[in-house]
Formats: sequence, C-alpha cells, structure tokens
Amino acid sequence: MTRLACAVFLACVASAQTPVERPFRIVRLDPALDEIIAPDAKLETLGEHFGLTEGPVWVPEGRSGYLLFSDCAANVIYKWTPAGALSVFLENSGYTGKDLLNVGQQTITGGRVAIVLIGSNGLTLDSEGRLIITAMADRNVVRLEKDGARTVLADRYQGKRFSGPNDLVMKSDGALYFTDSVNGMRGGGESPARELPFNGFYLVKDGKVTLLGGDRDQPGEFPNGIALSPDEKHLYVTAGFRKTLRYDVLPDDTVANPKTFLEAGIDGMKVDGKGNLYSTVQGSEIWITSPEGKHLGTIQVPQITQEPRPRIVTTNLAFGDADGKTLYITACTHLFRIRTKIAGVRPHPAG
Repeated sequence: MTRLACAVFLACVASAQTPVERPFRIVRLDPALDEIIAPDAKLETLGEHFGLTEGPVWVPEGRSGYLLFSDCAANVIYKWTPAGALSVFLENSGYTGKDLLNVGQQTITGGRVAIVLIGSNGLTLDSEGRLIITAMADRNVVRLEKDGARTVLADRYQGKRFSGPNDLVMKSDGALYFTDSVNGMRGGGESPARELPFNGFYLVKDGKVTLLGGDRDQPGEFPNGIALSPDEKHLYVTAGFRKTLRYDVLPDDTVANPKTFLEAGIDGMKVDGKGNLYSTVQGSEIWITSPEGKHLGTIQVPQITQEPRPRIVTTNLAFGDADGKTLYITACTHLFRIRTKIAGVRPHPAG
C-alpha cells in the first residue's frame, strides 16, 4: 500500500497499532469553548460493529428528520432515525459492478480486520433534497433521484476517470465541490487502472468539471476533507497529513489565495453557524477551531483495548436534529452523537 493510500484513511490504516485505553473527554483549551459545547456534554453511542462509517448527512423530514451515513466496507448507506431504528437506505452505494477482485482500496479496521473500501463515502443534499453521493469504487459522483435512479454528475476530468471521489460539499447556488482519492482502485496509487496521476479537488457547475487544486505540484498534499464557511466566502480543504488550507471563493465559484488555516487535518470537516471549524484529526479527536484559526478545544472519543478490539477513529461529522445542535460523528466501527450550543451549517434545500 502506498504512503498516499495509507494517508487517505490514515487513522484506520493505523489500526495495526495498539491503542491506549482512554475514556471520552472534552479538552478545553480556551474559555470560548464553553459557548460552543458544555463542559459536561455527554457522548452517546448510537451504533457499533460497522465496517468503516463515513459521510454522515442529516435529512430534514417533518418536525425532525433522519441521519444517513456510509459504510465504506459494507457498500451501503444506512439510515438512522431519532427513534433509534437502523436500516439500509441504499444498497451498492459505492460500487454497482460485479468485479470485486479489482476495485476498492484495501485497508485495516475493526482493530485487526482487513477490509476493502468499495462503498460510498461523502454524502450531501442538493437544493431539492436529493442525495449526492461520492461513489468511490464506481469512481464517480452521482445524484440519487426521487425514483431511485442514479444520475452521474461527474466521472472524468479531461477524459480521464477519477480515482475514487471522497468527500464533497455543495454551495447554495448549486456549485458542487469534491475531493478525489485513490481509494476506488485495488492497489490504490499503484493500480494499473489509475488514469489521473494526481489527487485533486474539483468544482462541478453547469455540467462542467474544473480542477481547483491538489497534489500535482505538491506531492503529499493530497486533498481529502472539504467544507464551506457559513457565508460561503471560504473553502476549507485538508492537504496531506497535518494541514488544512483555506481558499477564497470567487464570484464564479472557483477558488484562489490558499493559506494554511490549521496545522492539522486529514479527514472530514464541518462548520457551525458562527464559523467554527470541527475537524477530525489525529485518528480519535475532533478539533474545534475559531474562524480566526485558534484551536479552542478537542473532543476525544473513547479508545477501547478489550478484544476483539474495535477501531474507534473519527472520520467525518454532520449537524442534525430539528435545531441543528446535535453533532453526529462517524468513527469507523462506531457512530456517536453529542449536543452543542451552536447550530451547525447543514445542506439547505429550497424552502
């Protein structure tokens, strides 16, 4: 497995390392954290024994709604309701073919279990409430129509297939941003099926795919997590192992002026209504950072060493519930939630 492939799912690949037993805790680094999350906030476990959970999104419905999230190993999107019911929302979410021997990156999760990542990853909603999916092993970005049909929004750049779309975010005007990884191919970056020799992040607008950045000229700074600021004036993109860049969003929805916002990163990110950034970093932590780039505090998810050892690794986040003040956390084998004091930014269907 290449260094790049390891990094894209760094924490789960690191499962071969023995974790140190540790309970959940909130680490307060600045008094401002108390305005974001209560010191005595509780972490609830909503599910466990998954393959590798990713890409959560809250879908509003009626007075509340429900959570959708990917299991990259099971090749399904699950639906979790506030009543605690868990069901399969979509089968074959990331790979719709039959050649299981030559697709999907292999990694290690579940503490000791080798798995293949063939399922969907990032999820979001468009203005009509339709689900947008990064289908890693199908190597495309698709929209799930109301009748269940799938419409391909992007599968190539300049005629060459993507390697494994990873995470995504949609702007209120319909512009879609997503990152591309090597996780759609067996062998990752070494796969003979690879057509694009770099990992990039892209804009899809009016049917056109535009490359915005990536590691073509900066080896090792591959994009993974991606998020927009509440005012949509900035785009956050993780770059490599421990860096998050912030770009200015231009009137035509392209980006410019990248600056290092945070010396941490790797995977999923979300923002709240005040512009605070919530980042999954260092495998088992969520950093909360002010819009000015100050690290205010950390949510540390528990680490369990009892056998058979789970691998509890934060991968992505979503704000949900009717008030938008519940932070849902995908963490490889687990799904958690915790209450916050500030509502998060969520996909905004029209109306």
